[in-house]
Amino acid sequence: MIKFSRIATLVVLDAACVNISYFLAYMLRFELDMDAPGFYEFYSAYTDNFVWLTAIKLVVLFAFGMYNSLWKYAGAKEMVKVLAASIFATFGALAFLIFVQTNPPMPRSIYAITFLFDTALFGGARFAYRYARELRGGERPGLLSVFAKDPNEAGSSRVLLVGAGDAGASIIREVRYSPERHMDVVAVVDDDKSKRGHKILGVKIEGGSSDIPTVVEKHGITEVIIAIPSATRQQIKEIVGRTSGTGARIRILPSLMDLIDEKVSVSALRDLDIEDLLGRDPVALDTDGISGYLAGRTVLVTGGGGSIGSELCRQIAAYAPKKLIALDIYENTVFELANEMAATRPEMDFEPVIASVADEVRMRRVFEKLRPQVVFHAAAHKHVPLMEFNPAEAVVNNVLGTKIVCDLAAEFGACKFVMISTDKAVNPENVMGATKRLAEMVLSVASSEAHGNEGGSLPADARGTSYAAVRFGNVLGSNGSVVPIFRKQIARGGPVTVTDRDITRYFMTIPEAVQLVIQAGAMMRGGEIFILDMGEPVRILDLAENIIRLSGFTPHDDIEIVFTGLRPGEKLHEELSYGAEDINKTAHDKIFLGKAMSPSERMAAALDAAGAGGAAVSGYAGAAGDGAGAAGDGAGAAGSGDAGREAGAVGAGGAAGGLEWIIREQVAHMNDDEVKSWLREFLPEYGG
Repeated sequence: MIKFSRIATLVVLDAACVNISYFLAYMLRFELDMDAPGFYEFYSAYTDNFVWLTAIKLVVLFAFGMYNSLWKYAGAKEMVKVLAASIFATFGALAFLIFVQTNPPMPRSIYAITFLFDTALFGGARFAYRYARELRGGERPGLLSVFAKDPNEAGSSRVLLVGAGDAGASIIREVRYSPERHMDVVAVVDDDKSKRGHKILGVKIEGGSSDIPTVVEKHGITEVIIAIPSATRQQIKEIVGRTSGTGARIRILPSLMDLIDEKVSVSALRDLDIEDLLGRDPVALDTDGISGYLAGRTVLVTGGGGSIGSELCRQIAAYAPKKLIALDIYENTVFELANEMAATRPEMDFEPVIASVADEVRMRRVFEKLRPQVVFHAAAHKHVPLMEFNPAEAVVNNVLGTKIVCDLAAEFGACKFVMISTDKAVNPENVMGATKRLAEMVLSVASSEAHGNEGGSLPADARGTSYAAVRFGNVLGSNGSVVPIFRKQIARGGPVTVTDRDITRYFMTIPEAVQLVIQAGAMMRGGEIFILDMGEPVRILDLAENIIRLSGFTPHDDIEIVFTGLRPGEKLHEELSYGAEDINKTAHDKIFLGKAMSPSERMAAALDAAGAGGAAVSGYAGAAGDGAGAAGDGAGAAGSGDAGREAGAVGAGGAAGGLEWIIREQVAHMNDDEVKSWLREFLPEYGG
């Protein structure tokens, strides 16, 4: 009803404008003298047809959408629309009068003059209507703002806008005509020197970003808005650095990539996050190459409910797979992901699967039923301190689970297998890193067996499954990572706990890491360990201080920072590659190639072991309970305990000595110290 009333008001105004325009045009044509010879004679061309002329021009205005625009936010584009509508309205009137052949005809000058009046009156009527609505709503239109009440009295925040471009203009316009926003843009800064001293929609551009502290103090700014969707991460860091000491709240517009399907508006603003400071510029992707291996295929993501796995599912979905399978042992996150996919990708065949990658029987059923062609293996126990106290479970899940999924991928004809690895696998000091390093070795051996050559130089269609690992550091915001932990500690009022003043970590946003993992899948030939460019390591103390500032507090004053000491298995600094690895560039500037190192002699023997003869290489007798069976000569001597009887039974079956047998029948029954001793034997570089 309100919309109909608004349209009816504009139609009446336009009808009046059409007729006023003709009257004024005739008055100008006859030099404001209605008694001039021929005035009424020529004026009859209008008076005899004014109804049709009015109707024609109103129809043209409707055709140009003049009654659908939000004149509340009218600007240059709307004025161009008014100009175009006036031109076509004038030609419409001309065509009609030629058709009816008025006598005498309307003077040609009248058409030109009415066009000018139409443009002025149509536009003027709309702006007058907008200003009337603003006055009625208590807003501050244009020049009338000088008589307005101080916005601070109404509780409005005083805003400094960084960026005097189109996005900044949109924010100013919306804030000005939306009093419910409780905001007042009082100043603008921009690093384009040619803009300084000028005004943007009445707001003065008072300097560059280096002047932010001065402008904030001068105007009593309470909020700084970064309105530069194209800003690089470095530019954002510099702006934030100049703002952080002012005490003003910082908000930011999303990047251009995020704004593709959304207009610039105040509702799109969000609080600055640590990802804006640590994240990097958008990743360039070979979309054709990625589509070539994902489009139309069945894709399995293990650990699909986790931070990395769920983001893999989201991004893979954009490449139109035939079926997308998210497999995880934790049903809650998979349930949430399934609901998200149903809402955002209703057309996609998405199948959630609850299973443990270490359960070979269950995983075989999954592969038999769904036949995945591409596998992203993200399932892993990755929390360093927890795995120090649960090492057997880490070996079972991270090593045995990888071996099971790896073998099933080959057995059921998957063409690609990409495993998520970690920088903690390099010179591992902890159980989690050691198990991921062993998992990398599992892939290396599987790749050699599948390809018949370690380099994988044969064409893809002439080989079996191609295997690759992608190694990177911490991701921001993942489950259990330091960022959400810091946020929770700040929400409780502190203290924020940091293990060591000098500890550093590599960080990357989850979307960027996943983009590069998917890109690596398009580049792989088989047997590679890809290493992602993580940028420079970040000092955790600096990270904690930045998060405290972004939360509106002062580090060490409002929120205390406490140093707790390194935790079991924790390194002061992480590495992305072994010194012995030959790190090479690839076609992508953020993806490097590390030469896969051969497994240890014991690991290689366990991976090679098969059948009855395999038991001879195991040699390792794991203790479990009162007596553990020693696996030897393919028979497996039965010990006095349950583990010994199981080991003997498996050994008699011919499977003893293989990696899976060793983990199931020996490692799974060891105490924590024995598991770590086993890791050192199978992975000599493990320093735990």
